[in-house]
Amino acid sequence: MAENKEKLFDMFPPVSTEEWMAKINVDLKGADFQKKLVWRTNEGFNVQPFYRREDLEGLPALDTLPGEFPYLRGTRDNNEWLVRQEVLGANAEEMNQHALHNIERGVNSLGIKIGRDFNLADLDKLFKDIDLQKIEINISCCPRRAAEVAEALVAYINKVGAADEFRGSIEFNPFKRLLKHGLQFPGDLKEEALKVYNAVKDIKGLRCFCVDSAMLNNAGAYITQELGYALSWGAEWMNVMTDAGLKPAEVACKIKFNMGISSNYFMELAKFRAGRMLWAEIVKAYNPECDCACKMNVHATTSRFNTTIYDAHVNLLRTMTESMSAALAGVNSIETLPFDLTYKCADEFSERIARNQQFLLRDESHLDKVVDPAGGSYYIETLTASIAKVAWEIFNAVEEKGGFLSELTAGNIQKSVNESGVKRHTDVARRKEILLGTNQYPNINEMALDKLQKDGCGCGCGCGTQEVADGAVEALNFDRAASQFEQLRLDTERSAKRPKVFMLTIGNLAMRLARAQFSGNFFGCAGYEIIDNIGFNSVQEGVDAALAQNADVVVLCSSDDEYAQYAPEAFKALDGKAIFVVAGAPACMDELKAQGIENFIHVRVNVLDTLIGFNAKLLK
Repeated sequence: MAENKEKLFDMFPPVSTEEWMAKINVDLKGADFQKKLVWRTNEGFNVQPFYRREDLEGLPALDTLPGEFPYLRGTRDNNEWLVRQEVLGANAEEMNQHALHNIERGVNSLGIKIGRDFNLADLDKLFKDIDLQKIEINISCCPRRAAEVAEALVAYINKVGAADEFRGSIEFNPFKRLLKHGLQFPGDLKEEALKVYNAVKDIKGLRCFCVDSAMLNNAGAYITQELGYALSWGAEWMNVMTDAGLKPAEVACKIKFNMGISSNYFMELAKFRAGRMLWAEIVKAYNPECDCACKMNVHATTSRFNTTIYDAHVNLLRTMTESMSAALAGVNSIETLPFDLTYKCADEFSERIARNQQFLLRDESHLDKVVDPAGGSYYIETLTASIAKVAWEIFNAVEEKGGFLSELTAGNIQKSVNESGVKRHTDVARRKEILLGTNQYPNINEMALDKLQKDGCGCGCGCGTQEVADGAVEALNFDRAASQFEQLRLDTERSAKRPKVFMLTIGNLAMRLARAQFSGNFFGCAGYEIIDNIGFNSVQEGVDAALAQNADVVVLCSSDDEYAQYAPEAFKALDGKAIFVVAGAPACMDELKAQGIENFIHVRVNVLDTLIGFNAKLLK
């Protein structure tokens, strides 16, 4: 039997980019391609609606393999990441029990916070029955205590004979105070850093110089901002410590990046790939003894900025896609935050779900079996290059102004990130950025006041604010994207009466139903009671039904053409007995306003500001 050598696509002629564009322009029917289909990202570059092989021409490092410099495709020849979870407890014994509980359930990386009052003599109790040769240990503590903690940890590692196999970190982060409080580190940064380094230098797998750009992510930074500033942060460590006399490889091998993951799925995937490539080039410029020092060690944590109190189970969808981005990007470890962390301390259920999200990706989806699955993708490779370009520009701009610490001391980095946070809050307020269940499609029957169990939840109660000390520069604002909408709903819950919004649906069937749904979502964002209706035969019938229900707000839902007739009639029939609202922005809006009708809701209004105005009138 003759071998069939026919290839699958031989029967199809090749199609050029010009032919694709010609077909697209025909389908656009005269609409502008750039305005209609090209997406201008907040990260500072355009995304095309389609990509082809020719778009990869000239992009760097595409011919490299995983584990090869500049590590675009990964720093190792596998994609096995560590699953991290935070250890909780009031003392060493409780923390140990919680750590063992997590380890028994599959966790192989622990995050441990050591407070000022923790007795370092209790490390034996903290690490009892924990195999430090198999479990990664990551300790965060006050920077002024980092050297002391490092010395105690190293002594314990040596005592149990785990020095050769140990993996982990002491997160020495003297820049945190400037970011969080606008205040300088109270001590000699170089001197303290050297103390920490000297404590850990003999433990190869113990890193100590922290680049915590997850803080920027949680303050609302855009992806290119987080990456650009993270690279500058890392370069600051390289400059400070090489000036202190350390070799470049000695410094680079002790730096650990803690980065956030937003819900921008493909761009986050591309961010980590771009970050590895750029960091490798930065370290290479210091002429380290070997290229292995150029490898970026990255721990990724799901974002807090986009988490919500209301409809909190949607947080599971967010953290799942975020964890998947990081896993596919080839990071070293991932922490998936519990879905309820916004309003309470995580419990056994939410911690178990958080762990299982990663186990599902690893053990059921087998994402650990493929190295750099995005490699060669026209879209993601182009995204990677675009993110790298903008992040590199941010990095160079910081370096030209004196470097990361200089810009941090001046408050410029904090200001830049806060400006992005304000922009994102505005986009959430206008529903350009969607938080499902909060500013779009809210569960109008959900109450959340009773489930708030902890302070600092970012619920709009003022816990995100802080007094500014004398001499402080601007600090990061960590208000979550949902915090202002949540304040609206919590105010509604606290009020003596829950406002009722009545949909006066009349006229064109399709338009009245669509606008009733829009209006229900709109006012549901403030937690109002929504009374929807199929439709009324007359305006008076609708008004009578609304007054019978003791409605506080009556929303006229019809078509633009019919508003000229129905709106004045309904406004007059209500006679001020309820707030009257027109759903839409009809051509006759000015004429309606001239008749005293003030309230119009449509896709161009600022939802948050509008609802704040309604709260001021209704919650007395």
